Amino acid sequence: MSAKLEIFAIPGIPMVQAGDDLPSSIASAAAAAGLTLRARDVVVVAQKIVSKAEGRTVDLATVVPSPEAVDLAAKVEKDPRIVQVVLSDSVRVVRSRPNLMIMQHRLGFVMANAGVDQSNVAPNDGVQRALLLPLDPDGSAEKIRAGLSEHFGAPVACVISDSFGRPWRRGTAGVAIGCAGLPSFIDLRGQPDLFGRILEVSIIGFADEIAAAASLLQGQAAEGQPVVVVRGLTWTAPEANVAELVRPPDEDLFQ
Repeated sequence: MSAKLEIFAIPGIPMVQAGDDLPSSIASAAAAAGLTLRARDVVVVAQKIVSKAEGRTVDLATVVPSPEAVDLAAKVEKDPRIVQVVLSDSVRVVRSRPNLMIMQHRLGFVMANAGVDQSNVAPNDGVQRALLLPLDPDGSAEKIRAGLSEHFGAPVACVISDSFGRPWRRGTAGVAIGCAGLPSFIDLRGQPDLFGRILEVSIIGFADEIAAAASLLQGQAAEGQPVVVVRGLTWTAPEANVAELVRPPDEDLFQ
């Protein structure tokens, strides 16, 4: 376990457009700020800029709502086109009420609106757009990790973060939707606690804890700090991606 951590944002990340090379943009911004990356630095990248770079935007003018979307839109009081985009990236509606849809995303995440977002998305061109999650967040994290590791000559790790609400608690917190180069979880079952009692159920959501720490700097509005470095972490657990964090249906008591 680390005794000290350093968490800092890389300033000067430019506005991201579809097709941009994120590792190159991050490396250039770090160089301009006099920063370099070291072995085991964890680079936490906001989902929004990953999705933008991968062209995961939808022009709402091109969306034709299905009857299901029209019906659900009336219940939740949302634009039927947005509801159609949400449904298209989901496997089921978990809960809904006016102004809220809790969805099971195609990747297994249970989240509001299946991660579809319109904040900080549309340039000033009059086009209404919605932004979807990356197609493969773990794969996206690996591409960023590999590019930055090659550039800096040091094996760094990467977490792609997003903001999720939580059952029974108000407010959102940063969570990992993709990672590479580190364990997404650390299984402590079978290890002793301070008094020698063997742990039976303790599994640490390591990537989620890193994402939450970085979220304190990334923010969720106009902060403009989408890339944060967490330095000083140590781990010995094997690498595991975020897909392994999704609870299997037979273990889920709440759906």
